Amino acid sequence: MARILLKDIYYLHTSADAEAQRGVDVLIQENRIQKIAKNIDFSPSGDDRVIDCSKHVVVPGFINTHHHFYQTLTRNIPAVQNAKLFDWLVYLYDVWKKIDEDGVYYSSLLAMGELLKTGCTTSTDHHYLYPDNFSGDLMGLQFKAADTLGMRFSPTRGSMSLGKKDGGLPPDSVVQTEEEILKDSERVIQQYHDESELSMRKIVLAPCSPFSVTEKLMKQSSELARKYGVRLHTHVAETFDENEFCVEVYGRRPLKLMEDTGFIGDDVFYAHGIHFNDKELDILAETGTHIAHCPSSNMRLGSGICRVTEMLPKNINVGLAVDGSASNDASDMLGEMRNALLLQRVKYGADAVNARDIFRLANENGAKLLGFPKIGQLKEGWAADVAIFDVHKLEYAGSLSDPLAALLFSGYNHGTDYTIVNGKVAVEHGRLVGFPEEELTKKANQIAARMLED
Repeated sequence: MARILLKDIYYLHTSADAEAQRGVDVLIQENRIQKIAKNIDFSPSGDDRVIDCSKHVVVPGFINTHHHFYQTLTRNIPAVQNAKLFDWLVYLYDVWKKIDEDGVYYSSLLAMGELLKTGCTTSTDHHYLYPDNFSGDLMGLQFKAADTLGMRFSPTRGSMSLGKKDGGLPPDSVVQTEEEILKDSERVIQQYHDESELSMRKIVLAPCSPFSVTEKLMKQSSELARKYGVRLHTHVAETFDENEFCVEVYGRRPLKLMEDTGFIGDDVFYAHGIHFNDKELDILAETGTHIAHCPSSNMRLGSGICRVTEMLPKNINVGLAVDGSASNDASDMLGEMRNALLLQRVKYGADAVNARDIFRLANENGAKLLGFPKIGQLKEGWAADVAIFDVHKLEYAGSLSDPLAALLFSGYNHGTDYTIVNGKVAVEHGRLVGFPEEELTKKANQIAARMLED
């Protein structure tokens, strides 16, 4: 594998607790950071290359901790632009049930492409729709897309077992039996999960939500995940409606249901986590359970504001996520970081969180949440996952007294100049390397139009 020298970096941010460095070089060899120093002696040969970073802010690649890739095909639909979560879901399930093999593959390319172009190098995905007419290996299609674009990928094997006939929200045609879910969950772990230090593929088990699976399946999924040492994920406490549903159906609030099914602990992360009470925050802290914070989606659906500013002092690990592109309508990771900064200030004041706090959420905290030991920071021997932003452009003029914070407070084009994943360039001069963007755009629009046909 060719070496890459990031030369004469204008501003290098290696981690939330480290001092910024200027005028240094970073040498990448194979898939790791080999050296960080000034004036590294480097004689390129073969496919080696030098990237001039004298106008750039260089940061660790961001880590997206919750998404629904397939939803990129159903963005901005007028009928649900102003809907709350449950109404939004009921309408869209009837569109999503039409997802096919092409839909899964190209929506995955589209979501990962946007993420890579906005500085994200590692992502999960929560795919829980398994239409009864779907053939082939759904997760295999997603890994194919990740390999094509070069993204580090830790998807969840999602699941729904409660269709309309059993009192759930989704159509019966997209849910599976518990036996089918558990059998395929075990298969994908055995086939794809890689626990190596710089793994490009990890599996998570993720029943969709307390209102789309049975209590039994939550418990069985917890047991299966622990058998294989993989992580667990689900939606919890996203809306008041969800809390009321759990009390009515299960006689308990969502977090108590999670406790009773073993779906809690330092190997578990919940999406959203907005409507926890004070006692529940203490339980999250005591158990080491993680939160994937999705500010744009929460604003878009009017769901509420996650108590991040209160969680962090309790040592609750909070990562950052763009969520599904039908409840956010963009897979813009840097934009998500900006919204995370601003939304906390709406509730908690102008000094609630600062720019470095947000970079910690998007880097170190995300790595901890997904269980990757050597990503999220730029250190010698760690993964060569790097986001490189040109800040000597019109939209950043006047903001360079703090180049790192400029990425959040200023700018309107959140794209990188380069994104490097596992030592390979995935975005170059703002364009995807692994797949033609025009072809991807055309194909995604064709599939989206077909799904909306009656």
